Amino acid sequence: MSDVGGKSVAVLQGGTGIEAEPLEPSQEIMSLWKKVHQSMRGEFGEAIFRSWLKPLVLRAYYHGTMEVSVPTRFMRDWIQNHYAERILAMCSESDSGIKKLQIVVVQNAIIDDEDLDGAKQDVKSVKANQNKKGEVASVSSPLDARFKFESFVVGKPNALAHAAARRVVESMAVPFNPLFLYGGVGLGKTHLMHAIAWQMEEHWPDKTVMYLSAEKFMYQFVRALRANDTMNFKEQFRSVDVLMIDDVQFISGKESTQEEFFHTFNALVDQNKQIIISADKAPSDLAGIDERLRSRLAWGLVADIHPTTYELRLGILQAKRQQLQADVPSSVLEFLALKVTSNIRELEGALNRIVAHSDVAKQEITLESTQEVLQDLLRAHDRRITIDEIQRKVAEHYNLRLSDMHSARRARSVARPRQVAMYLAKQLTARSLPEIGRKFGGRDHTTVMHAVRKIEELMDEDAQIAQDVDVVRRALTG
Repeated sequence: MSDVGGKSVAVLQGGTGIEAEPLEPSQEIMSLWKKVHQSMRGEFGEAIFRSWLKPLVLRAYYHGTMEVSVPTRFMRDWIQNHYAERILAMCSESDSGIKKLQIVVVQNAIIDDEDLDGAKQDVKSVKANQNKKGEVASVSSPLDARFKFESFVVGKPNALAHAAARRVVESMAVPFNPLFLYGGVGLGKTHLMHAIAWQMEEHWPDKTVMYLSAEKFMYQFVRALRANDTMNFKEQFRSVDVLMIDDVQFISGKESTQEEFFHTFNALVDQNKQIIISADKAPSDLAGIDERLRSRLAWGLVADIHPTTYELRLGILQAKRQQLQADVPSSVLEFLALKVTSNIRELEGALNRIVAHSDVAKQEITLESTQEVLQDLLRAHDRRITIDEIQRKVAEHYNLRLSDMHSARRARSVARPRQVAMYLAKQLTARSLPEIGRKFGGRDHTTVMHAVRKIEELMDEDAQIAQDVDVVRRALTG
């Protein structure tokens, strides 16, 4: 993010942030932008579109860069952090030549009264209640209208975290302090945090709720130190009824920030105020966090969110299909639930992509079109399979010991399965031949190359080998 010539600039997917002389976009690009801009309404929902995305204006197109403007820095930052990546993808799907999205602030741009009214009515945020809750709202981060309890799909992997979040909102007293939610990227931690904040706003309007990331907490603290205004900082954070800190692992290694957070934590607990924390790991596994702070974080209820199951992923996709009101065959949802297993964010993004593509291209959604539109995502997902997993699956299939994958044994009953594992490692991972060789007992890359060629030949000649490879591949990718 930078300011150039009085204009604030944000660049997605590379770029220097230094603005080139704006060039009038062609009619073709203007037409493309108009279609993409309108499809944002269905992609993100009416409230978000009217409040954040409707004011976007195409200014220029040059060297694969789509430059759009907004009237305020706050709007630019919010779009950049929450919607820009998907907007770029939508543009690129319509024209593969579009590689970058640059968002600039043009302060004399006008938002009509309808947009301003829509922002006030449809996109709540803690900041909107400044008259009632003082300066706290100016520190809190805005809430995403999509992330509410109603849109959170509950399954076995997230049931405990969901129940705990509900309990915090529904209890008049503090049920456990803190509530600590943890899990991998894109599994729903932030969704639950936003849902709690939204519900608190609705059920307990008199309570002061502060939600922000650990990064923003650190930023506010550093700014207070530089301004010699730490007393005001302490008053802001210790006067709230509910403090919500997202991604607390960010303050790992930040000793001064941890010290201040420790004292804030203690002060709020002493006042019987609710604290809710999220992280990517359990408190005991947070590296670079002071031991006494880790101990405090584990005081209350620690609820983990496990990786999604097939059933939960399918349920999420069905709910998303209903929300989008899109005609997506069940076979496509089942395919996505099987293939996109990394996280919910990527899963929903995949569905958004195929629906947007269908809308823009005016094509029916089929299994074939889904595979074509998502070929990059599916290929990347396949490559996430590790060599260790491949070795385990091959050893299990051939009833061998895992150590046989690394041993020097040359008996065909061991050597052939080892070659199968090397072949699959080459096909299903992005590792180089030397890297694969090192994982198989330090073998030379030429040995791996020979194994790959040998299995390719045998698959054409030997039906049993072809079947073995197919069975193991399905076990790894299904």
